[in-house]
Amino acid sequence: MPVLAVLQATGTAGAVEENLRRIDGAAERAAGQGVQILVTPELFATGYAPERVADSDGPSIRAGLSSIAQRRGIAVVGSTVDATAHGRYISASLFDHRGAELTRYRKAHLFGAEEQSAFLPGSDIPELVPLLGLTVSLGICYDIEFPEYARNTAQRGADLLLIPTAVPATGDVGNRPAHATYNAERISTLLVPARSLENGLYIAYANHTAPDFTGMSCITSPYGTFLGLAGQGDELLIAEVSRAEVLRARELNTYLTCRRPDLYA
Repeated sequence: MPVLAVLQATGTAGAVEENLRRIDGAAERAAGQGVQILVTPELFATGYAPERVADSDGPSIRAGLSSIAQRRGIAVVGSTVDATAHGRYISASLFDHRGAELTRYRKAHLFGAEEQSAFLPGSDIPELVPLLGLTVSLGICYDIEFPEYARNTAQRGADLLLIPTAVPATGDVGNRPAHATYNAERISTLLVPARSLENGLYIAYANHTAPDFTGMSCITSPYGTFLGLAGQGDELLIAEVSRAEVLRARELNTYLTCRRPDLYA
């Protein structure tokens, strides 16, 4: 069965070479443990500081990620700035073990004023890519918090979503009853496994670390269970994935086939 890994760590803003070395080290460790796909956090190579890194050299960083994938013989998902004549986008790329860029996706849902002031939202749905006997697709951070993103991708045939993310450590403060509070950790502990369950697919969700981010990167199964759940520090989560389990999960939970598009848009 294919083996994937999620890197949880925080990139240093502006320290591209250092951050790429850290990805390279993680890829080397992962490959040594039989991992075939490594997913890294959102804008890790530049550091997650949207306004500061919006002018970063995306092509150069992608060349560095490609080189890591080729050198370590492992597929790598990395997030970079994708600049065009029209503007800049937060993107994610999937490189195969030979370093070929199989697909690049632009983040459709921008989170907060800083992202929205520095970047444009992507307007294309993510491509489906065959990899290691699975059909995989990309998303970025806030995308997974919108159920239609995961549902559309699953309906088109995805088995596995690879998602770089950067979830700030936010939540309610003050004296409030427990049932009336919010903490962004619930994205990892509630929303991500729910997306896996309701769509019968795997999700690999790679976040930055505390204290500025929530940590809690995860790998979830098509049954909505955790195959790996990080704490708040640096970690490398590793799990096996199987298309047979995707098919079995969708036989047990028939959400996709029991949909009523005639009732709901």
